[in-house]
Amino acid sequence: MQILNGKDASQAIKDSLKLEMAQMAVQGKAVPHLVAVLVGNNGASETYVASKVKACQEVGFKSTLIRLEDDISSLKLLDMIMDLNRDPDIHGILVQLPLPKHISEEEVINTIDPSKDVDGFHPNNIGRMILGHPSFIPATPYGIMLLLEHYKIETKGKHAVVIGRSNIVGRPMSILLSENRAQGNCTVTICHSHTKNIKEICQSADIIVAALGRPNFVTADMVKEGAVIIDVGITRVPDSTKKSGYRIAGDVDFENVAPKCSFITPVPGGVGPMTIAALMKNTFKACALKHYYEEAEG
Repeated sequence: MQILNGKDASQAIKDSLKLEMAQMAVQGKAVPHLVAVLVGNNGASETYVASKVKACQEVGFKSTLIRLEDDISSLKLLDMIMDLNRDPDIHGILVQLPLPKHISEEEVINTIDPSKDVDGFHPNNIGRMILGHPSFIPATPYGIMLLLEHYKIETKGKHAVVIGRSNIVGRPMSILLSENRAQGNCTVTICHSHTKNIKEICQSADIIVAALGRPNFVTADMVKEGAVIIDVGITRVPDSTKKSGYRIAGDVDFENVAPKCSFITPVPGGVGPMTIAALMKNTFKACALKHYYEEAEG
């Protein structure tokens, strides 16, 4: 059994981006600028955004964090996003989810300029991804593909089971794994809350991607020997023995599942760092494309 260490793989990606940044600096080009919008004071969101800002600093990107009160009107938020869309010095925009209930996440996502949608959630980018066209891929599925690539995991002809069908992880993950690409060419089964015999389906899987947000859902009796396990789950579980009062749990019963696997991601330290690395790659790509089009226009 080998641990798929997201921290090591993400560091390799960030080191590669640093080299790209050095070349960009030599050419006198503007560096990537990522703007993160945080609405309210959600503890988990605070942590995620801080990690993204830190990654920008490490790689050499410019970053701006915009904090907004949780009672901001939907109209004001959308107007602000439109202003960010028009700013030529901004290459990437992300609005940290979840948002307060009175704000439509769909409307917010649809308002972000697709060329600055480095989270990869805009329908234009999702549609292009489905068609196999160049696009910004949702950061978590993209990070998982980069992790598989880093560890040279063989996927061709394998049976992959994706547990969860969200637009953020499950559905795009199933598409990427089935595509004719490196770390693709899988036969993919999507499981969800209405799937019957999920245990038996998982037992036939060479690769399992667990992305449903239920701690320890995938147990040892669901996993065959030598399977590759990707645990996307990250849930705060109450734990009085911890100073924080909680512990982080994944969707996989790591302790009992790990001995049966060929490869497995830990939680934390697996998919999380790769999501941020993928976001950095998308932001760099957005900036590079802007430079390309500017040069093409003369």
